[in-house]
Amino acid sequence: MTSTPLTAVQLRAVTTVVEVDGPLIAFADPGHPLAALRRGDGIVGIGEAWRGEFRGATRFADAARTWRALSDVAGVADPVHRAGSGLVAFGSFAFADDSGAASVLVVPETIVGRRDGVAWVTHIAVVDDASHAGRDHDAATLPAATPIGERPRATLAAASLSRDDFVSTVGRALERIRAGDVEKVVIARDATASIPADADRRAIVTELAEAYPDTLAFSVDGLMGASPETLVSVHAREASARVLAGSTARGTDASEDAAAATQLATSQKDLDEHEFAVQSVLKALRPHVTAVTASEAPFTLKLPNLWHLATDVELELAEDSSGLDLVAALHPTAAVAGSPTDAALALIAELEPFDRGRYAGPVGWIDQDGDGEWVIALRCAHIDDDGMLVAHAGAGIVIDSDPVAELAETRMKFRPIADALR
Repeated sequence: MTSTPLTAVQLRAVTTVVEVDGPLIAFADPGHPLAALRRGDGIVGIGEAWRGEFRGATRFADAARTWRALSDVAGVADPVHRAGSGLVAFGSFAFADDSGAASVLVVPETIVGRRDGVAWVTHIAVVDDASHAGRDHDAATLPAATPIGERPRATLAAASLSRDDFVSTVGRALERIRAGDVEKVVIARDATASIPADADRRAIVTELAEAYPDTLAFSVDGLMGASPETLVSVHAREASARVLAGSTARGTDASEDAAAATQLATSQKDLDEHEFAVQSVLKALRPHVTAVTASEAPFTLKLPNLWHLATDVELELAEDSSGLDLVAALHPTAAVAGSPTDAALALIAELEPFDRGRYAGPVGWIDQDGDGEWVIALRCAHIDDDGMLVAHAGAGIVIDSDPVAELAETRMKFRPIADALR
């Protein structure tokens, strides 16, 4: 469904407490799942009541303005009052201003959610749509859950950049860093695979969610992944963000693993890269918040395949700001672009021979109050209607980076998608 002119749209959302057993993803459409899940909780969407598409440098502002207009006139009955209940749109935004990929907000016809032992269903309809007449009378009706099909099998193959090409590209980036053009730049490479067009894509989301339970497993408009990096989470005018930059592979045993974490925590190269990312986030957020605090030193965050340096940031929103405003202010962070931002973006456009699409862009959801959860689309892949899958992985390049080591880092970051297809 394409977006409808705002003057003609009024949405009604009715949320009801229900009993839900089993995985939430079983309620999603096998071919077009909408989901935002963490440790079994979260929300899934079915169908489309409304869809908006946005492009160019104003895509975030246009989306925020559109969502405010929709929310202001929407009728919402929500006795549940949990994160993800009521009127909700799933969203996914392109990385670059000139990307050929559309940024989207999708309001499902039905949402099934669960948090802290409470489950609900929300039915959403355009008020003047006669096909939804009487929806309020069956507000507690759950959509049918269906068994999740077999996981599609495929092998990722290098696409625009071979391994040697990537090492060479990192070398060119280092030349520009040494020349003083940028302090840090994130260089990505792409990989492709093909799965059957009729494959049950929920199986990929399930595999990612189970393998990486501490991440947000997402699926929005063909983009699916498991991101460890929360861009911003907003609830009741309070927000939090987690900055990740700097990483190393996990060890093969407990002793080697501990040594890897210690080496990362004391690596000046990784600490410098991380500090770039933190300062970028703090600078971007200050105009939109009344208070901001960050931990004094980064901590090591353990994921199944690697260690990250991480810093948590806590915020109090200004009265006129919403989650989408913070998303607009934060994107792109130094963790996925570099520093200074404009110079890094220009260098990425020069050196990467592909459109990142929605890789490394914000993905998540927003409700009628502007609350929501947004992560950076990492450890992810986009799958089109024909089953063509494109994945990306990047590495942060600073002055003492080693091109071969950065190639190894991208291999680690491809693993979640590669393993999900094995």
